[in-house]
Amino acid sequence: MKVAREARSAAVVINAGSRRGAAAHELVLDKMQKAGVPISSMHHVLSGAELAATLDRVVAEGHDLVVVGGGDGTVSYAAGRVAGTDVVLGVLPLGTANDLARTLEIPNNLAEACAAIADGKVVDIDLGRANGQPFLNVASVGLSVGVTEALSPRLKRYIGPLAYGIATLRAYARHKPFRARLEFPEGDHEPIELENLLQVAVGNGRHYGGGNMVSPTAGIDDHTLDIYAIPAGPLWDHVSIARLLRDGSFVKHERVYHLTSRHVRLVTEPPLSVNLDGEIAAVTPTDFTIQRNAVHVVVPQSSNSALFDGPGGAGGPSI
Repeated sequence: MKVAREARSAAVVINAGSRRGAAAHELVLDKMQKAGVPISSMHHVLSGAELAATLDRVVAEGHDLVVVGGGDGTVSYAAGRVAGTDVVLGVLPLGTANDLARTLEIPNNLAEACAAIADGKVVDIDLGRANGQPFLNVASVGLSVGVTEALSPRLKRYIGPLAYGIATLRAYARHKPFRARLEFPEGDHEPIELENLLQVAVGNGRHYGGGNMVSPTAGIDDHTLDIYAIPAGPLWDHVSIARLLRDGSFVKHERVYHLTSRHVRLVTEPPLSVNLDGEIAAVTPTDFTIQRNAVHVVVPQSSNSALFDGPGGAGGPSI
């Protein structure tokens, strides 16, 4: 399949609980059908359990294109379900941050996103795993977990990405520093002991947190994980780091530890919850790995975010 309209059969799964999901049904169906995408199955889901069951069903039904509308957590779960198969994933950004769509250069406007799926190209992207659980953008412990806990659906629905700023201030005020050990099972780095930390993050994609950048060189098709740690400290240190989050240059700040690897094990004291693309879905100790070129996904023809390399990651045909 080179474009979505060449699919044998397409299913659409929309998380109606996402910020823009409830109103998306009719527009998506109309735009896709007019563009020639062979939609034969349309589903609205309201819970994680319903999402899992629905994705299992549409994959079992043999659809070779599954279009998923929702936030980053919804899309990451779907990516984990189709990873390693020939099923192609289409992405409709209906959440608050929509960082995967930003990484893949998929338009935030719903009608334009539908057109991008219909006319786009198929590429393959890496999938991060945290103790086996999938993530596409960033997995993290520390402050980001507090931010996720402070983000209410009502806050996200009514003020959108600004909700992250408010939630960050609330989480920062309540944060308790922690200790961490980074281990590298492939031997590419020596173990690192860190104390008095604000956050540790492991990035697979390029964007997170409503448009922040993992690092200036990060990409979702580079087959590596970007690992960074930010110590706790004076407020002005964190303000100076925060000013550099947008373009990823914060990783060069003297107070930030940054390195890359394909496999890292994170052990914290005390054990901490792990945020996977906005969903709290694991607990430390956690093994983070990269599943190379695991997910086939439709991106706009103009997108330079990824290529189609195949499982081996090199020499595959460009589509």
